[in-house]
Amino acid sequence: MNIAVLLSGGVDSSVALRFLQEQGHSVTAFYLKIWLEDELSYLGSCPWQEDLQYAQAVCDQVGVPLEVVSLQKEYWDHVVSYTIAEIKAGRTPNPDVFCNKLIKFGFFMKKLNELGKKFDKIASGHYAQIIEKDSFSFLCCAPDQIKDQTYFLSYLTQDQLSKLLFPIGHLQKHEVRALAQQYDLPNKDRKDSQGICFLGKLKFSEFVRHHLGDKKGDMIESETGTKLGEHNGFWYYTFGQRQGLGLSGGPWYVVKKDTEKNIVYISKNYYSEEKARDHFFVKDINWLIKSLKKELKFKVKLRHGKHLYKCTVLEHENGVVEVKIAERDQGISPGQFAVFYSENVCLGGGIISLMV
Repeated sequence: MNIAVLLSGGVDSSVALRFLQEQGHSVTAFYLKIWLEDELSYLGSCPWQEDLQYAQAVCDQVGVPLEVVSLQKEYWDHVVSYTIAEIKAGRTPNPDVFCNKLIKFGFFMKKLNELGKKFDKIASGHYAQIIEKDSFSFLCCAPDQIKDQTYFLSYLTQDQLSKLLFPIGHLQKHEVRALAQQYDLPNKDRKDSQGICFLGKLKFSEFVRHHLGDKKGDMIESETGTKLGEHNGFWYYTFGQRQGLGLSGGPWYVVKKDTEKNIVYISKNYYSEEKARDHFFVKDINWLIKSLKKELKFKVKLRHGKHLYKCTVLEHENGVVEVKIAERDQGISPGQFAVFYSENVCLGGGIISLMV
């Protein structure tokens, strides 16, 4: 096949490219440039330059063409703006979900069409599997439960899934690392990136500070109304947060935020039995598999990682789903994604709300 490979400069996408080439496919690599220059000025350097250098070195090693595609405006308009708006509203955004849906497998595909470039498939280094059956694309989990990225891919459409390949999705991370050594990739010893989407050097706190700045506010004990300290902005805190509060006599936990008055409410009683923390609603759901079949045994992820909760789901007439998980979760936050599974199949996901 003729395949376009999204190359980030990291090990995973580089192994995916070599894997496809070894199978005899014709591959062209694409690096997506997403950040505006003024967005990067506060970092002191351009974080994407090193990524691009590694991507180019991987391509040069085997004679694969590499093209740079600028999606900077699209990324700002559809991912950065969303992220800032959610934080300002006191919710927990997930830019990676929208980056996959709208940028990597959205505007990039549109850009290829505009340029008149025809490819049979688009490939990336995601840890997930796509199984085609009866003209339907099932998004299935990777065997590496820690690295599995179906959570971040749950907002894709059937049309998008039908055009995608995840060449390393069937492998464990240590197997991918071993292949990087076997291929003697220029980035074989490079560490995995940790950051917003595929810009690993940008810490989330730095991103928030750049866009929202610092604003002093009160930390107040939820039960008594007593002021116990100050903070630099409610947007730096998430529900259930314990670390970084800077208070003695704890442990203290964030239990509520007043976005109008810039108040962070804290409590020592976060884990008390009367606080069930096992019930929430999910809106704006993208179902990869239509309808909630009663015979399905539902599980749900509330964040990226291997932990799945058994749950019951009730679909309301307005499309909102009411969810009750079998255990308590201390970090259920409005705005974050709940993603549903049945066995190894990702059913889709949506945005958590604490009320209908």
